[in-house]
Amino acid sequence: MTQTASLWLVYHLSSSPFQLGLVGFAGQFPIFLFGALAGVVADRVNRHKLLVWTQVLSMVQSLTLAGFAFTDSITVTWLVILMFVQGMVNAFDMPARQTMVVEFVERKEHLGNAIALNSSLFNLTRLAGPTIGGVVIALFGGGTRGSAWCYLIDGISYGATIVALLMMRLPPRPPKVERRRAHTEFREGLHYVMGSPPIRTLIVLVAAVGAIGFFYMVMTPVFAKDIFHGDAKTQGWMMSGAGAGAVLGSLYLGTRRTVHGLGNVITFGGLAMAAGLVGFGLSRLFPLSLLCLGLCGMGGVLLMASANTLIQTMVHDDKRGRVMSLFTMSVMGTLPLGNLLAGSMAAKFGPTPTLIFSGAGCAVIAVFFYWELPKLRAAAAPLLATVDPATLDPVPMPIGKENR
Repeated sequence: MTQTASLWLVYHLSSSPFQLGLVGFAGQFPIFLFGALAGVVADRVNRHKLLVWTQVLSMVQSLTLAGFAFTDSITVTWLVILMFVQGMVNAFDMPARQTMVVEFVERKEHLGNAIALNSSLFNLTRLAGPTIGGVVIALFGGGTRGSAWCYLIDGISYGATIVALLMMRLPPRPPKVERRRAHTEFREGLHYVMGSPPIRTLIVLVAAVGAIGFFYMVMTPVFAKDIFHGDAKTQGWMMSGAGAGAVLGSLYLGTRRTVHGLGNVITFGGLAMAAGLVGFGLSRLFPLSLLCLGLCGMGGVLLMASANTLIQTMVHDDKRGRVMSLFTMSVMGTLPLGNLLAGSMAAKFGPTPTLIFSGAGCAVIAVFFYWELPKLRAAAAPLLATVDPATLDPVPMPIGKENR
């Protein structure tokens, strides 16, 4: 709901595709700036308490947005500042979440299913949230007041998350025997990633796709308002279309019983994203656009969640926080650059050429990954064999398994 409200509000206030990209940049670039420090912190501190604090700060940020919007004092500048603050919080929240998944799952061979089911829940909210957000905005006149109610509901909802976290009882983690400087520990994690070809390749893959494959979301207000002549509800339907595809992809991954074959899933996800992006850019039929956005959502989840599963399966636990912070930086850190690129290209060339460029780039990345797959499978096999004996089969292994 909040993402829908922010994108609609920016375009309502400025009618500028570049401003859309700027707000997206402000919300995601801090993850790149602070991701390295956040990974070291996640390996050092109590991750459970860290998550509680990130939720409290996120609640304050959302309620502050609501206050500005209800008093009609919200501006694009304030949106940029407050989205930057939320990005700083997310920089520490996301690695902590990623690393805690392993603490919830007793048997490591079930890790992939757990990640996929968690992703399906997340994407169910992507399906319902934008539609609800669009309706709420429209009910209150389609302007600032509607966005304010979305922010208020978001802020209140953090209360349930905080209560749930406080009710959790997790086994204590063994204390870290050796404590070194933060930059030394981060450098150790970076060397670990660079020394593992599968993990290194997958992190580069998701960074590249994050940079050019996901900025279609910031283009939805342009299509909703200028091409389909709709309102916030139209944008909500478009974002829900992407969410529906993401749910289907998550549910498929949740039914898989092995990490074997995830390399091919990653390739398919990249190609599905490419087809959806080009189709969305060219379509002038609303139902067809929803279908193309569904392909984008499904492809993105298949690629990102599969990579996540493979890295989580292979990484050593003592380096998990740092590696997952690099993973988060590779995904979320490149998204703001992509949003700025999208806003600049759309302002100069229009949204359709921008999306065609994005789709073509995703296709090239997917094909290159498939080309490298046999070598990556061979390198990943020893790392995965301890949790998935099927990876020792003579059948070629998916490249993505070890990287994520």
